[in-house]
Amino acid sequence: MKWQLNLRLLVLPALAALVALVGLRVQHSPEEPITTTPGLPWAAFQWHSVLEPAGNATAPTRHPLQPPYPHPYRFLLNQPHKCWERAPFLVLLVATGPADTEGRNSIRQTWGNESSVPGVSILRLFLVGLHPVFADALRPVLQEENVEHGDLLQQDFLDTYNNLTLKTLMGMEWVAKHCPNATYVMKADCDVFLNLDYLVRRLLLPPKTNFMTGYIYRNTGPLRSKAYKWYVPHEVYPNATYPPYCGGPGYVFSADVARKVYAVAQTLPLINMEDAFVGLCLHALGLGITASPRGLFSMVRIQYEPCRFARLVMVHRYQPHEVLELWPRFQDAKATCRR
Repeated sequence: MKWQLNLRLLVLPALAALVALVGLRVQHSPEEPITTTPGLPWAAFQWHSVLEPAGNATAPTRHPLQPPYPHPYRFLLNQPHKCWERAPFLVLLVATGPADTEGRNSIRQTWGNESSVPGVSILRLFLVGLHPVFADALRPVLQEENVEHGDLLQQDFLDTYNNLTLKTLMGMEWVAKHCPNATYVMKADCDVFLNLDYLVRRLLLPPKTNFMTGYIYRNTGPLRSKAYKWYVPHEVYPNATYPPYCGGPGYVFSADVARKVYAVAQTLPLINMEDAFVGLCLHALGLGITASPRGLFSMVRIQYEPCRFARLVMVHRYQPHEVLELWPRFQDAKATCRR
């Protein structure tokens, strides 16, 4: 048994390489102005049903890029007890691949450290699905990792790019069912640099409700060419534009929004663009997005400068091992940088 476990651990880097297919999201101008999102008429964003041929005219057809939802996905790894004896100020939900053990370890030591903001209760959880090829081989590895760290959430959907919406909804479901006493939730991808201390002090105090902020995309729409990984066909989303939404690499919202988004998601057709779908949920709820000061959420990689990063919340396109290397310098510099 020990030999088998060691063998699994030896092949983890190879598995991680096979699944490290995190592509680049379509970039909008980083200088796009951020404003509070006005309410928009929901009728402008309603879907049209696509029906089966005659004979089954009442059953809608599901496109292959549209995963079944609502669907009774089961928790294979869960942490239902985490909020029994405490009310976290911030629940940090980090989307990672099942095989990315090394990345999760780096995040635990850096921005995902639950003690990273003195005096603030932070709860960190990693979101994973089933590896499309190596699910069986990874099962005991993930179970052992979970025994050691107690911070994995996994449901029985395939962990693919087009299923990122399911991954985020899993996190929303967990907060709604197991941690309704939290104050805030942040959803983050694994390839970011996060400054939670600055996030808390600059944006989250005093506590708010019906709140979401991040880098806001406005007046954008689905890409219709199959050449793009972000392809969204008319059958999945027929409208030309999305309601405003926060960029998927990192956004923060009050815990009541998690409960509301999870509830309304049960009534809406799913789309394969996770961040845009959350925007659709907010729009269906009649909730706007709150503007954050310009530049706090960077959707593009910028050169590391300690004092500049001390005044940012998120920078995209920093891999966990890169953050692990710069984190000690960042911690040393924070004390001397004017914020």
